[in-house]
Amino acid sequence: MTKVLTEHWDQPRLHELETYRRLGGYEALKKVLGMDRAQLIDEAKKSNLRGLGGAGFATSLKWSTVTPEEKNPGPRYVVVNCDESEPGCFKDRVLATRNPHQLIEGLLIAACAIDAKQNFIFIRGEYQIQYEILEKALAEARGAGIIKPPVSIDLMRGAGAYMSGLDTALLETMEGKKAWPRQPPPFPTASGLMGRPTVVNNVETLCMVPSIVLRGGEWFAKLGTAKSGGTALFSVSGHVEKPGVYEFAMGTPLREILAAAGGVKGGRKLKAVIPGGVSTPVLTADELDTPMDWDGPRAQGSFLGAGGVIVLDETTDMVMVAHNIERFLAHESCGQCTPCRQGSYWYVRILERALDGGGVAADLDTLRRTGEDMTGKVICALGDTVGLVTRAMMKKFSNDFKAKFHGEPPHG
Repeated sequence: MTKVLTEHWDQPRLHELETYRRLGGYEALKKVLGMDRAQLIDEAKKSNLRGLGGAGFATSLKWSTVTPEEKNPGPRYVVVNCDESEPGCFKDRVLATRNPHQLIEGLLIAACAIDAKQNFIFIRGEYQIQYEILEKALAEARGAGIIKPPVSIDLMRGAGAYMSGLDTALLETMEGKKAWPRQPPPFPTASGLMGRPTVVNNVETLCMVPSIVLRGGEWFAKLGTAKSGGTALFSVSGHVEKPGVYEFAMGTPLREILAAAGGVKGGRKLKAVIPGGVSTPVLTADELDTPMDWDGPRAQGSFLGAGGVIVLDETTDMVMVAHNIERFLAHESCGQCTPCRQGSYWYVRILERALDGGGVAADLDTLRRTGEDMTGKVICALGDTVGLVTRAMMKKFSNDFKAKFHGEPPHG
């Protein structure tokens, strides 16, 4: 299969400018300088590239919704979302480590698409090594005249908030505020950072852009499926023999991704797979033929997310998994929305009681109703996730929950 992002990962010094240029790096940027905005956005449209941070929004559409500068004079920004805080996802960390110049080139091309002069890479605070690698790569690009006035790229570090991974919360963080999601409209492309048009793109999304420019949007689109162009990186972890980052064409069955990671560890049976990070509903062993694109997991009641594939073997207790995820979400809830702030802790307390041996059958109905009361009634997806994740486990692994929730409710 054609590799887009991992093609040169065997090069030992790929993170350095000299190696990146020797392999054709920054040639796409040179090509873009001879294209107008409409041509560049049209090429992105042909590619069918969609946001690989989890939302799956068409990249070309996001770029095109930024009003041209002649109609809306003033600053506009491109912000790279490298706040990879979703448990189970680590492909952006690897991209920033191995090939930082690919990200920088993709960012500069996106800046050309919306005529942005000031640009930012917002990186997770815990990614110290990646911060230093990007800092050095940016210095190399400035020294070589690749980044030159009036264009700039600045690194900004997060402070550990999971919510900063959401685009509008990220922008609030950059402005020095709490990481509270905004309620659109307006969307960031109309009023983002400091109230100005802003495009927020994921690391992996922008890393795809140089290859699309060089080889053509149609070439990229043909690598994937009709609605999901190109390839994607999958962070595979959990009970597998070879955890790591794997690149596959969009639409590849989950079964093939699991096989590439060496199958279930120790030869045990597969029980479940979380397909896109802990905020995506679980899939069963019977759903391994699910195509991993934007439509396949959705047909099974889940989402592609950011490609964080977590494999769970037959020894796993799904009630413990649900509790672990809900405890994380409750801790990371920003507290802005009452249903999420309160409901997430209801989930944690009910699941804790069950794990301590005090779960009763009536609690299952409480979990269902609480989830329904949260889903679609909050500003961002975290509250929806609290309601969706456990309910999916209750539905698909009912025996695990029946074993923990039994008896009569306490009296008095």
